[in-house]
Amino acid sequence: MRSLAIASIGAAIFATSAFATEVAPDSVTFGEGGTVATSLTGVAGDPASGRKLFANRKLGNCLACHVNSEMSEQQFHGEIGPSLDGVASRYDEAKLRGILVNSKMSFEDTMMPSFYRLKNGARTMKKFEGKTILTAQQLEDVLAYLKTLK
Repeated sequence: MRSLAIASIGAAIFATSAFATEVAPDSVTFGEGGTVATSLTGVAGDPASGRKLFANRKLGNCLACHVNSEMSEQQFHGEIGPSLDGVASRYDEAKLRGILVNSKMSFEDTMMPSFYRLKNGARTMKKFEGKTILTAQQLEDVLAYLKTLK
């Protein structure tokens, strides 16, 4: 009986994740002010994974431009972008998701890359053309982490 219950739970989890639809980069719907109201994956982001991506110098690389006191153990915080201390108190989830997806929709002249866009600037290396910086789930993970910064 216990095996049946465990199998049922596993099947339910698999079914939920199997039917979660990922929004393609060119299909993201933006609202007023560059907001993106709905999840790109239908799966909740993982703040612990998002924290790792945030600090990863080859993926998110957020620390190259932003100070984040919560990551004081990391070296070389940038000062080009605004401090991300308290960012979840300044912006709601839809605004933060919109900024991550395509920062230019919120801040026209920003240097910040758009993390879920197929075209990311005029001088993109060939091997990165037509690819997003983060996957949809990675973006949702970074968003989940940013929401902890109150």
